Amino acid sequence: MRSAADARIALHRAVDSGEGDLVLDISGLNAWDATGLGVIMGVHRRAGRAGRRLVLRDVPPRMWRVLVAARLHRVLTIAS
Repeated sequence: MRSAADARIALHRAVDSGEGDLVLDISGLNAWDATGLGVIMGVHRRAGRAGRRLVLRDVPPRMWRVLVAARLHRVLTIAS
């Protein structure tokens, strides 16, 4: 993905076109900013409205610290 907007479009399509959990492997992610977190939260809400669940898989330690600092680890489903 080149931008948060590209990621948002792709993830919304994935939510809208499937069933069950939407598992997002973010092991290769080096960093994210407020825009990226906004995309994740928007997809999380969209998945919930569709009766689905967004699952973040293999969250790198640096990203985990951001989730904990923002207390989003309590809201999002995280798998290792």
